[in-house]
Amino acid sequence: MKPADISLLHTLGTPTVSPDGAHAVVAVTRPDLDADEYRGELWLVPTDGTAEPRQLTAGRKDGEPVYSPDGRWLAFTRAESGGRPQLHVMPTTCGEPWKITDQPLGAGKPAWSPDSRRLAFVSRVPEEGRYGDASPDKERPRRITTLKYRLDNVGFYGDRRSHIFVADPFASRTSVPPAVQVTEGDFDHGDPSWSPDGTLLAFTAARHDTRGATHYSDLWLAAPDGTGLRQITDTTLSVGQPHFTPDGATVCFVAAAPGPTGRTLVAEHYGVWSVSADGSTPPRRLTDAEPYHLANNGVIVTTDDGVLFPFENRGASDLLLVPYDGSAPEVLVSGPREVYTSAHAAGTIVATVADQASSGELVALRDGKENTLTAFAALTPLPLEEITTTAADGYPVHGWLVRPTGDGPHPVLLMIHGGPFTQYGWHVFDEAQVYAAAGYAVVMGNPRGSSGYGQAHGAAVIGDVGNVSAMDLLALLDAALAGGGLDNGRVGVLGGSHGGYMTTWLAAHHGERFKAAISERAVNAIDSFHGSSDIGWSFARDLYGNDPAGWAELSPLTHASRIDMPFLIIHSEQDWRCPVEQAQRLFVALKLRGVETEMLLFPGEGHEMSRSGLPSHRIARFEAILDWWERHLSA
Repeated sequence: MKPADISLLHTLGTPTVSPDGAHAVVAVTRPDLDADEYRGELWLVPTDGTAEPRQLTAGRKDGEPVYSPDGRWLAFTRAESGGRPQLHVMPTTCGEPWKITDQPLGAGKPAWSPDSRRLAFVSRVPEEGRYGDASPDKERPRRITTLKYRLDNVGFYGDRRSHIFVADPFASRTSVPPAVQVTEGDFDHGDPSWSPDGTLLAFTAARHDTRGATHYSDLWLAAPDGTGLRQITDTTLSVGQPHFTPDGATVCFVAAAPGPTGRTLVAEHYGVWSVSADGSTPPRRLTDAEPYHLANNGVIVTTDDGVLFPFENRGASDLLLVPYDGSAPEVLVSGPREVYTSAHAAGTIVATVADQASSGELVALRDGKENTLTAFAALTPLPLEEITTTAADGYPVHGWLVRPTGDGPHPVLLMIHGGPFTQYGWHVFDEAQVYAAAGYAVVMGNPRGSSGYGQAHGAAVIGDVGNVSAMDLLALLDAALAGGGLDNGRVGVLGGSHGGYMTTWLAAHHGERFKAAISERAVNAIDSFHGSSDIGWSFARDLYGNDPAGWAELSPLTHASRIDMPFLIIHSEQDWRCPVEQAQRLFVALKLRGVETEMLLFPGEGHEMSRSGLPSHRIARFEAILDWWERHLSA
């Protein structure tokens, strides 16, 4: 895979299934290198596999499709070039779509009412005089009063709260009638879902007094006109994705309670919960805290028999059916692959499933049989070789090697993921494929601190992140080198976010193992991260410990005087998760000592640049990384 081949990698959105179960519609998104943007179209996929999928829409950015309950209509989001996404509706037989919203800051995923006559959605409502046509630099100042006031890749949000709206898609097809705003106030609302009889909307909101300094939120119910607002959870959880059960008596949702350490952002398992719609019973967890944890970007779905729930499992993501009574889940999809989202109708389940040959295909489950419906993959990736080993203290470690073609010995890259509570897994990963295709063996894995191996595995690094993670990462590297064909004299280390933290840590504490390093969007100085990051006020204590006096020793910047290897720092100017000052402080420290150091800064990008930034920036990043390794790991 070459850097420009990112245009061949596709991303599947959450599918929707027609009420008769005969068809699915899914958004397929790819980078468009010529336009330097992402293009998304909707595809129609027969679920019996007897006909080929066909492209259904030709908008520049179409997504979030949802069938109406009567099967006659398809609602979706569409963003014109340079514009914000708005809701559109089209007939499922034939005909052109028409726009039904004109929200100043765009509209989110639609949710059909049971009678197929109304659509609920979320939209941000700007304060008067903000986020319009005028230059943002000329707006009045913001008055900040809470710890939570901005978010990476979103921006400031206290002056543009998210609210629930309801629109009538059939009021006019020649003009856009105003939608009815259901919620009000200085609160953010999200994830609207209709009750089976159409009399209620369930949604999430943090309307409690401590919302500005905690991560707790609640489930709320209201009539579609906003009356009868009531809270049905108890402000002890962080909740999302509410869905009524088919009888309307219960609302199922995703939530996390504080993990084994009582932290709020580290090593928490998000599981399936339920609560009575009338509030008569407290929330109940349907999936055990161990081992079940919602897959990254995973989506739950309620069916007649239970909740479809994708959960992380040692680099895989299995699809479970969780019974409403909380009994043992049934495994529907498993193995070395990853399920992210699913949809259900008329006894047919359609899921997005990625594996080491594809970044995602649609798979149908019907009558106990599984059938792959699509073949969107346009690359033949290099395979993953699984690694299992033990760390110096006897702890089991799990990961993979992506080996280049041809005879070795190959130079080696130890690649470290962010989080840290996330996982590498069984899917086509552009980073590993690009580096391996260029001749580098890529070692990657899930050391302690990662998700997918239980909450204790994730919490094991709290208060001593660098030393504990380093043991596992070096054990993975040693196991890969012991397998032969690799050059232990030409090893580089790289990673982003927490992976960047660990890159700097390893360069300082185990520099004899590596010839060069690339640290990207990293935490380097915990003290300034605590105050400058959008989540630092909480995350710093959650991961690095409650005593700020110990943060200096845990900060890679403190140990920069021990780094002598060539060091490339990559960062984005608009990164609010790990602000650019983290890169600048390390750059200055190394440069003043005469270390060969370069800093690559991307304008206009946030923390997610390597995954969702401008295609031209992603390619430029790959080219710079390959150039760096060519300079420092060549034979």
